[in-house]
This record gives sequence, structure tokens and C-alpha cells, in this order.
Amino acid sequence: MKHVIIYTDGSCSGNPGPGGWAAILRWRTHERVFMGSEPHTTNNRMELSAALEALRALKEPCRVSLYTDSAYLEQAFNRRWIRRWQQNGWRTKRGEPVSNGDLWTGLLEQAARHQIRWIKVKGHAGETYNERVDKLAVEAMKAANTS
Repeated sequence: MKHVIIYTDGSCSGNPGPGGWAAILRWRTHERVFMGSEPHTTNNRMELSAALEALRALKEPCRVSLYTDSAYLEQAFNRRWIRRWQQNGWRTKRGEPVSNGDLWTGLLEQAARHQIRWIKVKGHAGETYNERVDKLAVEAMKAANTS
């Protein structure tokens, strides 16, 4: 099984507002960059979209190390929030509907396909790939803001 390293980030100007996401996929010496944007969205949606689109881009099941500066994304899987939300009919502990259910459902589908290690990195702390993916997400956001 291939081991793929993925870095993801999302960006939003206003919350909600125009947003962008980016992902860098690395396997051996190969690298692919993915970017996207939405004209009216939230930062959390962009963080989740980056991870989802990166995982969807994998053509076969892989071992994945996914690096994110989003505690929301990382903790949803590592602290098993997502399983509890699913068991509770996509409701939080407080009984409120879980935001971004469509993206969480897609991420669960991808998690079933791949062996994913969700790794939290500190944003804006000088980590090369995290800084790079952040710049790409901001670039995508700016493109959404001008369209």
C-alpha cells in the first residue's frame, strides 16, 4: 500500500465570506497541488473541503499521513467526535445539527477507503509545507473574491 503525505489548509475572508482551500499530495518524489474556492463559505468548510478533495484524488487505497492546522478536523477523527455525531443522528452533544454534514459524510467514506493518520500541526509556525499550503489557500480565496 502506498504511503501518501498530504498537507491541507483552508482560508476565508470573513466567516462567512469568500473562501479557498488547498492541498499538497506527496508520494516519493511526486507532488500534486489541488486548489479550489467558493464565493460564500466558512473557514471550517474550506478546511474540510481541502482534506476531502485531497483524499478523493487518490486513485487507490493508501496509507495517508494527513497534516492539518485545523484542530476541528483533526480532533473530529482522533477524538472520535465524528462517530458520536453519526451515532446521534448527526447531532452534537447539545442536540444541535452538526455543521457541514455533507463534508463529514464524504470524509467518512474516504476514511473507510484509506488508512489515515490525522496529524495536527501548528499553523504559521514555519513548517514548510504548512506555510506553502496556507499561501495556496489564500491565493484560491482571493480568486473567489474577485470572481
